[in-house]
Amino acid sequence: MENSVEKDIYILGIESSCDETAASVVKNGREVLSNVISSQIALHTLYGGVVPEIASRKHIEKINQVIDQALTDADVTLQDITAIAVTYGPGLVGALLVGVSAAKAISFATGIPLIGVHHIEGHISANYIENKELEPPFVCLVVSGGHSHLVIVRDYGKYEIIGRTRDDAAGEAFDKVARAIGLGYPGGPKIDKLSNEGNPDAIHFPRAKVVGSDYDFSFSGLKSAVLNYINGCKMRNEEINTADVAASFQKAVVDVLVEHALAAVKEYGMDKFAIAGGVASNAHLRKAFEDSCAARKIEFYHPSPIFCTDNAAMIGVAGYYEYLAGTRSGYDLNAVPNLKLGER
Repeated sequence: MENSVEKDIYILGIESSCDETAASVVKNGREVLSNVISSQIALHTLYGGVVPEIASRKHIEKINQVIDQALTDADVTLQDITAIAVTYGPGLVGALLVGVSAAKAISFATGIPLIGVHHIEGHISANYIENKELEPPFVCLVVSGGHSHLVIVRDYGKYEIIGRTRDDAAGEAFDKVARAIGLGYPGGPKIDKLSNEGNPDAIHFPRAKVVGSDYDFSFSGLKSAVLNYINGCKMRNEEINTADVAASFQKAVVDVLVEHALAAVKEYGMDKFAIAGGVASNAHLRKAFEDSCAARKIEFYHPSPIFCTDNAAMIGVAGYYEYLAGTRSGYDLNAVPNLKLGER
């Protein structure tokens, strides 16, 4: 999509849906001028996962500093900003409220238009940052700690979800298995690293299919199978090779994600495929998609790891296309923790 307006459009993006307080300035939809992220991972590691109340308090402490830093890094002021884009769902309600409140306050004080952005739309839009040539339509797999969505991107801002998790999201399963084998939080990167030392074919874990829903995912049974394997070994006093467990579990997840996604690409007649979300930074998943897409002559797109995990640049990009489409939010914009993609 060409920028139909000659004047440059600057979007201030704000993201606070979980445990990253982030702000970014994006120029004309694809040029990231700043991307500031204040992560709480070290703090939540003490508890083995994200504690919503603590996350909300930390967002309150950091939000103004992060926004100021994003403007400074981009060498702009609020007078230069065309619109403010903020994540308003899905996510942790208390965390979301901090970003939404900050965005509304700035909009009210300055008169800058406000745009509420769906968090998953942000993840999908992260692919536009480094892949300037990427345009809809394409198939996108969004995999993170809270989401496993297979989406047909019909156009900017127009999405059709054809598959989703019925229970645990892929990233959630990674965290739970990592905890079970003693790796701690966050589980995804630790399992990815440990898997390099293990045999992915050492243990056969199940690959679940959802009857009647070819593109839906289910990782709860896989997680239970890993826990049962570990408990069985302990009862028999058998040594557990954690690297083999990690590699075999990861392969089971990757196999299902690749199979479902590429089946959708074929059925819907697409020649472009993208991944997004925190789990999209998993090296084994990327390699599996690179190989599979190359063999099928499918163009494969993925963001750099910094744009896979929660960030505000992706919200700024999504906000740009929503701005061009005429989307504007009122001061009654509220946090919607269970917001569905495509809803407003």
